Amino acid sequence: MYSKFKLLGFLSLFILMAFYSLQDLSLIYPSYFPKPVYDFKKNPLKTTTIELGRKLFYDPILSRDNTISCSSCHNSTQAFSHAGNHLSKGIEGRMGDRNSPAIFNLAWQKKFMWDGVISNIDTQALAPINHPAEMGEDINVAVRKLNKSKEYRTLFYKSFGDSLATSERLLKALSQFQLTIVSSNSKYDHVREGKEKFTLSENKGYQLFKQNCSSCHSEPLFSTYDFANNGLPMNPELDDHGKWNKSFEPADQLMFKIPSLRNLGYTYPYMHDGRFKTLYEVLNHYEKGILKTPTLAKELQNPIVFTAEEKENLLSFLATLNDSLLVSNIDYKKK
Repeated sequence: MYSKFKLLGFLSLFILMAFYSLQDLSLIYPSYFPKPVYDFKKNPLKTTTIELGRKLFYDPILSRDNTISCSSCHNSTQAFSHAGNHLSKGIEGRMGDRNSPAIFNLAWQKKFMWDGVISNIDTQALAPINHPAEMGEDINVAVRKLNKSKEYRTLFYKSFGDSLATSERLLKALSQFQLTIVSSNSKYDHVREGKEKFTLSENKGYQLFKQNCSSCHSEPLFSTYDFANNGLPMNPELDDHGKWNKSFEPADQLMFKIPSLRNLGYTYPYMHDGRFKTLYEVLNHYEKGILKTPTLAKELQNPIVFTAEEKENLLSFLATLNDSLLVSNIDYKKK
């Protein structure tokens, strides 16, 4: 009788653990953040699926020669950017044509890639997987490789109720993991929460930011995630026209996605082609380097000029947007 009750107890515990592992989770973010734009009803967060997505994110199995993973160009210790590389690097040492953007706070973004060509994060990973200079793999071949793996068949079973890997499940698992990457633990956030205070220099920089930068880099995400022409002369070697590359609409000429100013200390070099190594170079561009073209953002029709002291104050404030917890969070690292 005792062994029967003991067996029932273990069975109940197993069912309870399975129940909780399959329950929908909620994305955790500060109260002062806006509501995410991603529709979680279509892809509810689950612990098992997030873990599957994390495994896939770090696994080079998705590349043609099994050498490049998502994490190769989106390093967790660099706020999921490719710091130190002006362009992305793919299989066989091939060079991409754009700087790898940092990937955090994706749940608040409607468009993806520098030119916004992807409108759903659940399909975004198709682009780098298929790109010949990145992972260079056919998604169907990648799925076949996963279905040959006993480990992955087990993980897909835990996530979806059967062991079959499909492209849709693969992509949804990847998006689930990436959606959980939230940056909201910088000094700026602590100030918003009343836990810390800005220094005098940081506060002066904050005022300069609000006066000169906030129309494109609005709080608290520090980007509208819209598209703009910020006056960069086109790099003739890359021949990159931004959104125009796909739309061929004159109004899209040299329009690129506005990146967040969070975590700039980890995500250098800057701009879509990584042309600026330092933030001083970025500020110098807005003072002296703006190229006037028909689609130039209205906010940049006149140079943005700072004194040397103002530059230091502004940079002090921008440093408060660096999130050290993001780059050290074990939940985001390879298991």
